[in-house]
Amino acid sequence: MPTQSHGEPYTRLTVDEASKMYGAEDTVFIDVRRDDEYINGHIKNALSIPVDDILSRIDELPTDKKLIFICAAGVRSGLACEMSAAMGINSDLLYSISEGTDAWIEKGNPTSYGSDK
Repeated sequence: MPTQSHGEPYTRLTVDEASKMYGAEDTVFIDVRRDDEYINGHIKNALSIPVDDILSRIDELPTDKKLIFICAAGVRSGLACEMSAAMGINSDLLYSISEGTDAWIEKGNPTSYGSDK
């Protein structure tokens, strides 16, 4: 079940919860790992915006869709959610996958490699 820790401006999701949201019109997945990590496997059709670039690329994030951030283990995706909330994106739209990309791939969810979306 999605959870929200006290004081966090986002909701935490498991890979299984996030996979149920995959492909929905109102949802965008954002991979916040470095480019070299992204090319080794990422959620199919995920935007690649490294966490260090979130603030400078905030205008690339839609403000009317659920934003589901993922990284390797949930730390950078949580940080990306906090940064997005600080920049004015509605907290109700912010999600962090706590398990990370390896778990996404291991569970057989839609995945791309290299620079392919």
